[in-house]
Amino acid sequence: MANETATLAAYVADLKFHDIPHEVLERAKVLTLDYLGSTIRARQEAESTPALLKMLEALSLDGKGEATVFGDSKTWTPAVAALLNGALGHSLDFDDTHADSSLHPSAPVVPAAFAVGEMVGASGEQVLTAIVAGYEVCCRLGNALDPTSHYARGFHPTATAGTYGAAAAAGKLFGLSTEQLISAFGVSGSQAAGSLQFLVNGAWNKRYQVGAAAMNGVIAATLAKNDFLGATESVEGKHGLLVGYSDDAHPEKAVAGLGSVYETMKIGVKPYPSCRYTHAAIDAIIAMRREHNLTPEQVKRVEIGLHRNGITLTGDAATKRHPTSIVGGQFSMFFTGALALDQGSFGWDDYKRLGDAEIDALGDRFDVVQDERLEGQRLPFGGRVSITTEDGVHERIYADPSGEPSSFPDAQAMAQKFLQLARPVLNGGAEKFADAILSLERYDRVSTATALGR
Repeated sequence: MANETATLAAYVADLKFHDIPHEVLERAKVLTLDYLGSTIRARQEAESTPALLKMLEALSLDGKGEATVFGDSKTWTPAVAALLNGALGHSLDFDDTHADSSLHPSAPVVPAAFAVGEMVGASGEQVLTAIVAGYEVCCRLGNALDPTSHYARGFHPTATAGTYGAAAAAGKLFGLSTEQLISAFGVSGSQAAGSLQFLVNGAWNKRYQVGAAAMNGVIAATLAKNDFLGATESVEGKHGLLVGYSDDAHPEKAVAGLGSVYETMKIGVKPYPSCRYTHAAIDAIIAMRREHNLTPEQVKRVEIGLHRNGITLTGDAATKRHPTSIVGGQFSMFFTGALALDQGSFGWDDYKRLGDAEIDALGDRFDVVQDERLEGQRLPFGGRVSITTEDGVHERIYADPSGEPSSFPDAQAMAQKFLQLARPVLNGGAEKFADAILSLERYDRVSTATALGR
């Protein structure tokens, strides 16, 4: 290990808007818009939102501020806005995924960037620069942690590495020096937390801990701005992130190609509102259903093969076969696969079919197994589907789900996804807000653009 904390801090401190390639900035805007669509819809529909708001009220943390919570008419204090936007945007499980690190980078980074951007009167250029800095830090730390090892230890990388990404974005907007960013990362190391225990009962921890990562990043950067002394070597140290959170860390991945290779361009987007490990199999089921004119009545058995990470998150038959909560459904290969086979499609509104007798009966015909052919691939999100009918067995392997950088949706598809989510909340303002985010660099004050998302 060789000064990874300081190297990342120097990168963030020195990063300039005009040093970032055009295609990276364009991708960052599209990813931001994609994330905000989920945030806006979740403000009205995610079942965990009322409890979050009641908690803030009970603790007198619901006071008025100047920061936007997207989809909400009220403005909030910056740290609380980061918490809410982070939790909301992750609630639908429809937000982006960085496959190599198996984390959702926009969820902690974008809320922290907007909260501090509004706080300091930043321009759109400055906020975009901060978002890219945050993406690079959290994705690289996720790579260094090794997602398989990190998952095996029971950690959720979006909440752990994501805290550092949020601190990077917030710190960039505060104009922190390299030394101050080292301190911010030091504080982040004490706040990086996120347990996979939510998988047992479909708990809302997953949403909250990602919102907390966004908020904690803002807090860490604010402390550093005010000369709080944070730990050094927070990433590589004897008791640092990589030692404490992984049994197979690769510290060199935290800084490999830094400044020339952009992890931002490796972030994919979701076509379905569920765990990314379910997506390749859903793609295959929908394609096979169409190709072979399959109906549920014709199907005797479905076997789905996944990477071992996918088994951990979505494939345990004892707890995942008949989910009763939305989080349970989001992490059930049985439920999502049965929906895809029954309907030939899958969207957010389909969670109304939780507990549907037909879907549960179809899920009983699914088996989910670890497939060694999917181990050792560059990306872990592939899926193999074998469907047995009276006519024989149909099989298909998808190495990658749709929405990865190699099959990134075009601008029209991305706009359509955002509008489907945001229109029911923003009414006639969704199109104008989308245009603002996709031209964010033109705004002298980012608050002019964010106000359109309330």
